[in-house]
Amino acid sequence: MNNNGNIIRPALVLFALLSALTGLVYPLAVTGAAKALFPSQAAGSLVVRNGTTVGSSLIGQNFSDPKHFWGRPSATAPQPYNASASGGSNQGPLNPALADAVKARIEALRAADPGNTAAVPVDLVTASASGLDPDISPAAAQYQAARVARVRGLPVEQVKALVASHTQAPLWGFLGEARVNVLALNLALDEGAPMR
Repeated sequence: MNNNGNIIRPALVLFALLSALTGLVYPLAVTGAAKALFPSQAAGSLVVRNGTTVGSSLIGQNFSDPKHFWGRPSATAPQPYNASASGGSNQGPLNPALADAVKARIEALRAADPGNTAAVPVDLVTASASGLDPDISPAAAQYQAARVARVRGLPVEQVKALVASHTQAPLWGFLGEARVNVLALNLALDEGAPMR
């Protein structure tokens, strides 16, 4: 009985100490450091316009109006860009369901802009691994420029220039790919080039 007490008491003390350290102290320290060093990112990289939160620069939104640029398809359910259901579809390249979904997305893009005969960029018809990607490639944005310009009654060169000004280079010039944040681009479009 005495030996068990000698073993159990230190184990319980160590358990309580490690629980407090890893469950309270460490998370509070990391959260405090993040809020002090990176306040915007720690708050979710929220985008605020006129005192209203309109989204996050890190999570895509379901833009479907032809006057806006569209992002990557989302594989989340029950609604697109559902951050609580982040994840890909897990459909491989030989899966008939994926092939059918890509075909339907290409047809929808062609129907929205019948005069556009350019090849459809792959990121406009396939979901990202998270299903929440807020960015598209510059090629995907340029592909949509003519449709957006036509619907808004703007010169296509003006819309393409806006895309170019919102294209972000790879991190440090070599990590990742060039990208365009769809929310930032659409907000700039609404603010600087409203509907005519």
